[in-house]
Formats: sequence, C-alpha cells, structure tokens
Amino acid sequence: MAYGRRTSVRFRSSGMTLDNISRAAVDRIIRVDHAGEYGANRIYAGQMAVLGRTSVGPVIQKMWDQEKDHLKKFNELMVMFRVRPTVLMPLWNVLGFALGAGTALLGKEGAMACTVAVEESIAHHYNNQIRTLMEEDPEKYEELLQLIKKFRDEELEHHDIGLDHDAELAPAYAVLKSIIQAGCRVAIYLSERL
Repeated sequence: MAYGRRTSVRFRSSGMTLDNISRAAVDRIIRVDHAGEYGANRIYAGQMAVLGRTSVGPVIQKMWDQEKDHLKKFNELMVMFRVRPTVLMPLWNVLGFALGAGTALLGKEGAMACTVAVEESIAHHYNNQIRTLMEEDPEKYEELLQLIKKFRDEELEHHDIGLDHDAELAPAYAVLKSIIQAGCRVAIYLSERL
C-alpha cells in the first residue's frame, strides 16, 4: 500500500475497523506507541532487576504487567497494519533497561521518580494523539481513540502510584524528572520518524 492511500482495515482481535484512514498517520501512531510501550517494558525490566526482591517489587511488577499488555496490543496492531517498527528498537532496548536499572539504583524513590517522569510524558503524548484524532474525525477513529484513552488512563495510574511511593523524595527529583522527560520527548520525536 502506498503512503497517503486511504484504506479500510478490521482489527481481527477486537473487531475494530478504521475506514478511510490515512496510512501514513496510522503508521506513525502505531510505530511511536509501539516504541513507547517497548521502552516502558525495558524500563520496568531494569527496575525489577534491581528492586524486584524488595518491598516495592510487587508494585513495579503490577505496572510492568500492564505495560506488557499494552505492548502486546501494539505488536498485534503492527502486524495487522503492516507497520514496521522504528529502526531505533535496539537503542530503546539498551537505554530503557539502563534508565530503569540506573534510577532503581537510587532506591525506590529513584525508580518511582523515573516512573512519574516517563508516565507523565507518555500520557501527554497520548493526549496529543487523542486531540489530533478528535480533530480529524472522532467517529472514524472511535475504536483507536478508545484504545489510546484506556492506555493513557493506565499510564496516569502508574504516574500516581509513583507519587504515592515517594517519587518526589528522590535525590534531585526536579532535575531527574526534567532530564528523563527531555529524553522521552526526543525518543517520541525520533520514533515517529525513523
């Protein structure tokens, strides 16, 4: 299928259908969201490698399990829409794990600060996608919108869990959060395009 061509596709697992969709727009959304969920999985893997046997391990595991579900869904969408992943997957693999493990080495608070920063960035990104799809045609994108809204709400739950588990007590919390969020913005920008 050529880019820019409009098509109709049914989501096999959910019955979701998108009629008259812009292939380039859907490719971009699925590619970047897949990359984000993959990165989140690697972050939680890094956190679990360091903190998995501590009192906060079950909390991290629960959030990670939800991220695994998100990634599974975007893996399905990649196949259904024949979207290639970002070429940066090997980089996100290493950087995601390193970010998760590195912040976890600061303790529970560092890991939770990372969670707050990343999940806030992803929720903001999902809100931008929701806004774009709503402006385009909310009826046409209804099922994709519902999926993104559901995942956004779960990311916000993770954000709140991080705050409830002392994220703001991490060393240099504001600086750490700003650096991580800047990295998220770069990752989103690059993953949409490459």
